[in-house]
Amino acid sequence: MSAGNKIPTDGGAPLGQNPFAQLAAASTGERKPDTRKLESAQSIRNPASEIRNPKNRGRVDITRQTAGRGGKTVTVVSGFIGISQSEKEQLAKKMQRACGVGGTVKDGCIEIQGDKREPVAKILAAAGFRPVFAGG
Repeated sequence: MSAGNKIPTDGGAPLGQNPFAQLAAASTGERKPDTRKLESAQSIRNPASEIRNPKNRGRVDITRQTAGRGGKTVTVVSGFIGISQSEKEQLAKKMQRACGVGGTVKDGCIEIQGDKREPVAKILAAAGFRPVFAGG
């Protein structure tokens, strides 16, 4: 290969425009953030944050069941007193997201797939309940 056929590796000419110029301006504080987006994002209600959190909302039992489920383990939370169906569904959604599994609300109990008693107990304690591990 002769010297005239070599590809230059020095980086060549600079780009005509810097694609990161707006990022650099944002970090120095030159550009103001779009407050319309912030206001609309703040106005969106978060149903998970609307769960009431008094100090003591009562005892709830957390059990692990496998009977009648084809050998699959399910974590069942029961014993809710004075809590609406919609609030149970909100708690179930929060538990499902935290555990990365599915679940449902059946017969007034929250069922979460798998043996997830520890993370479920943490969520219930944060919501003001007194979780108790019952059974196996």
